[in-house]
Amino acid sequence: MAGRTFSHRRRVIVNTDAKNEADDQFAIVHALLSPSLDIRGLIAAHFGNRRTRSSLEESRAEIDLLLRLMKLDGTVRVEDGAPYALPDVVTPVPSPGADLIIEEAMRDAPEPLYVAFLGPLTDMACALLLEPRIAERDVTVIWIGGNGYDGRGGQGGRPEFNLSNDIVAANVVFSSALKVWQVPAPTYRMTAVGYAELDAKVAPYGELGDYLVRQLVEWNEQHSGSIEFRALGDSPAIGLMLHPDCGTWVERPAPNFRHDGSYDFSADNRAIRTYDSIDARFIFEDFFAKLQAFARR
Repeated sequence: MAGRTFSHRRRVIVNTDAKNEADDQFAIVHALLSPSLDIRGLIAAHFGNRRTRSSLEESRAEIDLLLRLMKLDGTVRVEDGAPYALPDVVTPVPSPGADLIIEEAMRDAPEPLYVAFLGPLTDMACALLLEPRIAERDVTVIWIGGNGYDGRGGQGGRPEFNLSNDIVAANVVFSSALKVWQVPAPTYRMTAVGYAELDAKVAPYGELGDYLVRQLVEWNEQHSGSIEFRALGDSPAIGLMLHPDCGTWVERPAPNFRHDGSYDFSADNRAIRTYDSIDARFIFEDFFAKLQAFARR
């Protein structure tokens, strides 16, 4: 952002299944507009094959489109992640995206590394299997995914969507020594924004703002019917990198995941941070102001 410089910036990688729904786009743009975040790269992630047979390619195309709209194409590193989920807990699926994570995690730098996962944890698990020393580095994984705890949100006998696209990878990451901040489904669903607010605070601000709102409304019309809001559930990952206490959290032993997405606490895993609430106003007002300043420039 113009007029703002920071002597110590958080190193950030954003791993995104960008064309899965319509909220990744807002999170990606927010990260790129935040001057305290040193974006070391964006990784295109798969989102399974239930909706499409080319999910990785579609995610990459959406990332490239956003960078063109922001006039940032060629200035931000973009890599492809794994095209499919892990086959088992010992076999990685190598990719340029996993290599990027390893490179940044193992680089000697005074700033911590935050890796935000807006979809499945495939590429983090692959990086960890390829280079186990990552778990000893100053790396924080922020994951938007998983069902609620303590009966919150109801599990309904099936895994949350991001979890469902690679339960094996989630088990690799959660059973490791990595630092993990989890934003489960009942928490990320607290981020609803209405069309009226988007029309006033996003759509009028350049080609980028128009696209963000238009693609969201189109996705809703195709998949959700006659509603006039959407939860921007991936944005908490960016908000927490900016302000780790923009939500309430507790530490609990990391679970493993059963095939139906339910939690298994029988293993003696290390503690992770799980967010029970999120300050959506902080996140969205910060985003609105940055987008509007970007459009004026």
